[in-house]
Amino acid sequence: MLARAARGTGALLLRGSLLASGRAPRRASSGLPRNTVVLFVPQQEAWVVERMGRFHRILEPGLNILIPVLDRIRYVQSLKEIVINVPEQSAVTLDNVTLQIDGVLYLRIMDPYKASYGVEDPEYAVTQLAQTTMRSELGKLSLDKVFRERESLNASIVDAINQAADCWGIRCLRYEIKDIHVPPRVKESMQMQVEAERRKRATVLESEGTRESAINVAEGKKQAQILASEAEKAEQINQAAGEASAVLAKAKAKAEAIRILAAALTQHNGDAAASLTVAEQYVSAFSKLAKDSNTILLPSNPGDVTSMVAQAMGVYGALTKAPVPGTPDSLSSGSSRDVQGTDASLDEELDRVKMS
Repeated sequence: MLARAARGTGALLLRGSLLASGRAPRRASSGLPRNTVVLFVPQQEAWVVERMGRFHRILEPGLNILIPVLDRIRYVQSLKEIVINVPEQSAVTLDNVTLQIDGVLYLRIMDPYKASYGVEDPEYAVTQLAQTTMRSELGKLSLDKVFRERESLNASIVDAINQAADCWGIRCLRYEIKDIHVPPRVKESMQMQVEAERRKRATVLESEGTRESAINVAEGKKQAQILASEAEKAEQINQAAGEASAVLAKAKAKAEAIRILAAALTQHNGDAAASLTVAEQYVSAFSKLAKDSNTILLPSNPGDVTSMVAQAMGVYGALTKAPVPGTPDSLSSGSSRDVQGTDASLDEELDRVKMS
């Protein structure tokens, strides 16, 4: 019994070696198990039995009993997943590039009856179908897409094989492209294209970096100018606020000084003190005329200090006698006579200074 099983396994190995060589295998009927009435079918195998030359049944794994002479084991099908090497073949792409491609095919027999009677050699038929489908699918793609769309190419080949092999009781599980051999000149062109693409990417990245750097520098200058202008604006506002505060403080101080001075002038001997102060300021201002300006105003007798003091006192006296603008007395009719009297007193004072 073991010898018969070994002969069956040897027949399967023979078919696999013939497929690898690219030649159609021939089923050797002498290698099939003989009818010994009691048979033991291994697991994952299907033995097709014919009775008097006609299909009878498929033996299940385990113990089986056949009728001698009438029953004959015609086919032995393995239900395991089968791996088949697809030989290397030439294919032309859409852009007229010749490629050498080989692959690996994974299939499984789903229906032993169809696999036995639907086609002479199902494995060889599927291999040829895989080769033709591969050439057909490669003719629809350019060279660049062959490398990028490798998975979609495998899926298309599997779908095409399953549509044709359904009546053979075989299902293609997957197909994988092993190697793609490109002609040497095409390979050199592809290498040059890759190098050019990399140089292009490097140039683009460098230009983008330069652009980003220029944008960052311009943005920095813009922010610096905005901050500088805001700082200058804040400085001017603070300076104006300080000057306004200073002017207001000076005005308040001056107003307070005027109130104190007015209060002091109303006291006893206030006029004499005011006259002395005016005389001192007059003499001090006269002494600065020659220092602060090129224009010098000199009285008729610059050496007579007494006359200058008397003149300053006369001016102060005339001012103190003049009415304050806006008072009721200044708006009355007598205001004109007071002004004329003041002018007369000033003339008299000036004449007295000249005579002295």
